[in-house]
This record gives sequence, C-alpha cells and structure tokens, in this order.
Amino acid sequence: MSEQTCIVVGASHAGTTLALQLRREGWEGKILLISEENELPYHRPPLSKELLAGKKTLDEIRLRPAKLFTDNDVELMLSTRVEKLDIDAKTVLLSDGSSRQYDKLAICTGATVRTLPGSEKFDNVFTIRNAADIEKFRPLATPDRKVVIVGGGYIGLEAAAVLCSMGLEVTVIEAAKRVLERVTSEVMSAYMTQLHTSRGVTIVANTMVSELRGHGSVESVVCADGAEYEADFVIAGIGVIPNVGLCEEAGLATDRGVLIDENAQTTDANIYAAGDCARHPSALYRRPLLLESVQNATDQSRVAAANICGKVIAYDAVPWFWSDQYEIKLQMVGLSDGFDELAIRGTPEVGSENGFALFYLKDGVVIAADCVGRPKEFMLAKKLVKDRAAVTALRLADESIEVAALIAV
Repeated sequence: MSEQTCIVVGASHAGTTLALQLRREGWEGKILLISEENELPYHRPPLSKELLAGKKTLDEIRLRPAKLFTDNDVELMLSTRVEKLDIDAKTVLLSDGSSRQYDKLAICTGATVRTLPGSEKFDNVFTIRNAADIEKFRPLATPDRKVVIVGGGYIGLEAAAVLCSMGLEVTVIEAAKRVLERVTSEVMSAYMTQLHTSRGVTIVANTMVSELRGHGSVESVVCADGAEYEADFVIAGIGVIPNVGLCEEAGLATDRGVLIDENAQTTDANIYAAGDCARHPSALYRRPLLLESVQNATDQSRVAAANICGKVIAYDAVPWFWSDQYEIKLQMVGLSDGFDELAIRGTPEVGSENGFALFYLKDGVVIAADCVGRPKEFMLAKKLVKDRAAVTALRLADESIEVAALIAV
C-alpha cells in the first residue's frame, strides 16, 4: 500500500495545529502544510497589540519553531498559493504551476479583511490581518500623528488602545449605534467607550464614512453627517470574509463559510475544514456557527486531525475569547446574542479595582458572560454555559455568594 498524503491548506492557528496534531493522532503518511505567506506561522492576536506596540518581534510570536516541523516530518511550503482544488482527481493546483495529490485534505484558509470602498486609491489606508500589514503602517505610528480607525470592533479598539498609548491622536468611527454592538450588551459597550475616552480617544458611533479625501494619501475622513476628521493614516477594522473560493469552485457546500459536520468533515468525505473559514453545527447553541477565534481554530483543528486519522470525535467546545486593551483584560465565554436577562456582578465602571462580570441569560439559562478582572467568574462561566445551567440573575449578581457556590445550584 502506497504512503498516504494529507495536505493542509493555510498555516495560521488552525492549519499549523492540525498538521502537527496529525502526527500525535498517529498519521504515518506525508503531511504538506501550504502557506501563502513567506513566514513561519505566527500568532495573530499580538498583531494589533504587542507587535504593533513594538513590544515583541515577529520571531517572538511564532506559533512553533522551524525545528518542530522538521522533527514531525511536516513539509512546510511557504509563499505558495493553492489556485484550484480538483476533488475528483484529489489534487491541488499550486501557484508555481505544479500540482500535488492528496488522500486527505484540510481547508484552513481563514478569512480576508473587508476594505473601505475607494481605499485602493490611497497609500495610507491599512488593515490588520497579517504581519506585513503592521510593517506597512508602523513607521507612521509616531507621537502626535492623527489616525482614524474605521470600525469599533475588537480589532479596531485594540489598535486604538495601542496607538493612543504610543501618543497618537486616535479617532474611532463606528457605523453601529455603539462599539461592539454585534457581540455584547449596552453595559459592556458603555464601559469600553468610557475606557477609551478616559484615555483621550474620540469615539464616534452611529456614523457612516462617506468619503476619504486626499491626493494619493488620505488627508481626512468625511462622514455621512458632514463631520470631517483629519488623518495622517487610516486603519479599517470592519470585519472579515471567510475564504471559501476554493471550496465553492470545487463544488463543496458553503454558506457564509465552508459547511462542515460535527466531525469537521465537509460534503466531501476526504476533505475537512477548521478555523475562520468553517461553519459548524453547534449542539450547544442549536444552530450553525462560524467563529473567529484562536480557541475555535485550535480546538476544531484538533478534532479534525483526530477524525482524519479514523477516530470519531464531535466538536462542540464552548466558545471563549479575550481582548487586551490598555491594562484591561476582557475575557468572554459563549455567545450573548438573543439574551433576555442580564446579571451584573460587580461595578462596570472604569477605575473599579475589583472588576466585574456580566452574565447573559436566555429563558433562565446562562448562555454567555463577559468578565473584566474576574478570572474566577470566567472559569465559572465556562462550566455554566457548557452545562446550560439555570441560575437566577439575582443569584449571579449577589457577591455575598462565593463564586464556587454558584456552581452548586
């Protein structure tokens, strides 16, 4: 019997984890990890934080050292793009004109950042998705310069925190009525707004950008209400689009992501997917989910690797996320959309020494939590969400009840 080959397309968190996990699960054949970037795989979260601030170098945020790929006999092919997937011939066509055959294939192509309409005409409008993006605009990030960040999501706010701390004049423009509106409550949005404005960041919500003005370089950003904001450069943090072009062209089922089952398998039995490009069924939330997080990418890719190796393991991890802004660490568990009751534990005000936790309930069941400076509540929330625990909002908010006692309900 000839040696089998597993090709992994994409070398970020999901792809790198999957390739190395294959060996741990017992894959004895060839493993080829293909990356468009000319860099050893690296962590993405530090891009908008430590790498932007200059506190860490690219080498200090590598996912794994080069030696580990060699030791695990993983062939890492950099600066290479997969142009086409032929599921009948079980081959991938590469950007150098060659093709590789696979027995099993893993799609970990991630997502592409959305760009501002008309931004291609200017040389000082940037996005944050890879290390090259940071290198492009970091020379402009000097004290007293003005930056306009379009988008008040986590990426935009993290960049705002770093750039403000570096002495820049920062304006954040958000189209929604409040920052983080898509992912959290009014209470948390108000706290994050207060956190940033207390440091000098200008936050403009419920406002659409209508025009970028300048000659070659943007000089100002004009909003639909007529307000105009000067800018030495602009950062767009307006979301991402799953990279599913290869899958669509090959005939795999997609719907705002490549569709996979609970075993991370696509509609082709030999093809799996994980990470930001994959939409999976969630037994916990009883609907398909596409999650953009390191936790999802790594946990899902481990499940995919196990199933590629012949095991049958379902993926239904509790989603969790984090965001570092200034000295604040925000930790989140679950998905709060659709909540009908909110329990506030602690005081959600900037300067509160003891932090706070927000628990989101739906029909009396805990579905999510946001925690600032409350690691015990964060760990508790993971269990409550996983168990679909029914705890009253009154009990969750009562700080006279120890965190450990809240589990015994």
